[in-house]
Amino acid sequence: MSTYRTHNPSTGQTAAEYDGLADHEIDAVISRVADGFDSWRRRSSAERARVLAAIGDAFAGRVDELAAAISEEMGKPTAQAAGEVKLAASIYHWYAEHGPALLEPESLDVSGARENTVTVEPVGPLVGVMPWNYPYYQVARFAAPNLMAGNTVILKHASICAKSSALIERIQREAGLPADAYVNVYASSDQVAEMIADPRVHGVSLTGSEGAGAAVAEVAGKNLTKSVLELGGSDPLVVLDTDDVGELVDTVGRARLSNSGQACNSPKRMFVPDGIYEEFVAGLTDLYGRITVGKADDEATEMGPLSSEDARDGVVEQVRTAVEQGAKLRIGGDPIDRPGAYMEPTVLTDITDEMDVYHDEVFGPVAMIYRYTDLDEALRVANDTRFGLSGSVWGTDPDEAARVADRIDAGMVYVNEHGTTRAGLPFGGVKASGYGRELGRWGMGEFVNTRLRRVH
Repeated sequence: MSTYRTHNPSTGQTAAEYDGLADHEIDAVISRVADGFDSWRRRSSAERARVLAAIGDAFAGRVDELAAAISEEMGKPTAQAAGEVKLAASIYHWYAEHGPALLEPESLDVSGARENTVTVEPVGPLVGVMPWNYPYYQVARFAAPNLMAGNTVILKHASICAKSSALIERIQREAGLPADAYVNVYASSDQVAEMIADPRVHGVSLTGSEGAGAAVAEVAGKNLTKSVLELGGSDPLVVLDTDDVGELVDTVGRARLSNSGQACNSPKRMFVPDGIYEEFVAGLTDLYGRITVGKADDEATEMGPLSSEDARDGVVEQVRTAVEQGAKLRIGGDPIDRPGAYMEPTVLTDITDEMDVYHDEVFGPVAMIYRYTDLDEALRVANDTRFGLSGSVWGTDPDEAARVADRIDAGMVYVNEHGTTRAGLPFGGVKASGYGRELGRWGMGEFVNTRLRRVH
């Protein structure tokens, strides 16, 4: 049995521990969602939409309670936590509003028959494996479209998200979702693999690390189970020019520190032209020296702790290795000497392809700045990564910036913003950042069967 716990990274103290799923309980869980699928799929899309709308309303009505839970268990500052709750609510509401239309039959204009009709049907029970960095948002973007489609869900959240994952399940049931349509489990990785291999499970979606994604894909592939993977990223942010270096530094510098830098689509690598490079670096160094790092529930906090001491120590070690390999440390890089998982905001420059951080994702408050004189070379380096989640281009001419953005190898590219998420926009990457899409109509299409009916 695995053990889940609530360990507050703001204080370094463990608040609660939870028993994991027993091996002998796995079959009963799968049977529940398989039986639940038979009834949930038969509800009309309008009925399912009403339940999703009620879930969205419940999230919107319990912002403070839900925000406090993730602030405690993974250290997200209160304002950011509240914003995530509202974002999750918007996703349930979006699918409640648009889901029924996305499930309508489609007539095809193909000759030779009286009728060519395409319908979509839910595939069946799914397993969702979710990460700790956005406990509500990640679940919403997986669960909302699939519940709307008529699928049922086994949800395995991160081991530090026991409290918030239980709240999600409770809210859904109180909103009218049948108990057998969504089951929260405190499962281990081995137990998840057993579930994916079960013939009653018809799909798996994972958001997490490359290693976890590869493990899930291997089991899914062996069992011909459909999978969607959203993995890591090392997103480039390319600056072309700006009318105000200080404003740009404040915008992108704070974006990098959002969620303490623990976002797969955070602007981790910043490419700055030679003409403003020194001013940009000086400005970012000054900003990071002034950022207030504190407890998640302190209103003065601008950056909270990392999710755990282990996570913090891993990022600190990456920075130390980079410096040993020749990178220049402009500010930060050390843990903060207080109880909890705190780290100084960090700026690294002079990075080369011989350094580990050139190739690896840094999942923490570390901005890496690259100087360039030739845009083509900057884009070559920006694309010289195994990742391809998202990227952004910043400039005074949006049309020119858009043309440059088209040269970035990523699943999502933005101009004069970075990593914006909306319920109606597709989310997903290429290369080692995974495959498949979530959100919008694209998220609805991943775990449905398309059926053609052709009548002569």
